[in-house]
Amino acid sequence: MKKRIIIATCFALLALSSCNEFNRMLKSTDNEAKYEVAMDYYDRKDYNHALQLFDLLSNAFRGSTRGEMITFRTAMCYYLTYDYEIAAYYFNKFVNNYPYSDDAEKAAYMNAYCSYMTSPKVTLDQQNTLTAIEHLQAYMERYPEGDSIMRAKELLVDLNNKLEEKDYNICILYYRMENYNAAITSFENLLKKYPNTSHREEILSDMAKTYYDYAANSVPEKQKERYEACIERYNTLSYLYPDSPYLKEAADIANKARKKLENLH
Repeated sequence: MKKRIIIATCFALLALSSCNEFNRMLKSTDNEAKYEVAMDYYDRKDYNHALQLFDLLSNAFRGSTRGEMITFRTAMCYYLTYDYEIAAYYFNKFVNNYPYSDDAEKAAYMNAYCSYMTSPKVTLDQQNTLTAIEHLQAYMERYPEGDSIMRAKELLVDLNNKLEEKDYNICILYYRMENYNAAITSFENLLKKYPNTSHREEILSDMAKTYYDYAANSVPEKQKERYEACIERYNTLSYLYPDSPYLKEAADIANKARKKLENLH
């Protein structure tokens, strides 16, 4: 028990000594010594203490080789502590202040990657997703043969898929709200915006269903064209995707639309 108390006391004294040393360094006017200590903290993965010293040193070494290192490692500290939004800010700052640095390409990619990491889930506002797409595209345009170009392309596809999913969910929301006109317009725009969408089968089926309900809730003079549009979407689905899992439901809807048309004559 006494041995444990002694060991604990030693650790406490060591921690106190380290804390006092750090506080003295914060107040020190010796920027060279402060820089070396900051780098040592960073190398030892003590990012909190490193950041505090980097913040004090950033103005003193601005524009110099050490200022370049401080800016880059500041960004890395935030990245390594999962504060992606602030990390993106500092990586972007690095690219703007040191465009010819050997680390400029890595910083440009990390700026884009950190922005990617701030992209929210599909149900939330996607402004951060749009920003991440801009940064990824900027990286790819500036470094078409960059070390991270393939990964950047993968991230870009992932973000575009998220936007597509968001747009598709909006279409479905309009349908569920029985705002059929808005739903149809949104489905049409979705197909134009994403011609290679993975939801094409589903969208054609949804459009057949939407046109049917739209016609059923329309004034008589508008019903014919909307029932016909329902059948047209089903025909497109059956032609393009003869094995589609959505075909049976769409066929049932199209048959009901045909019967409605017959009753209109």
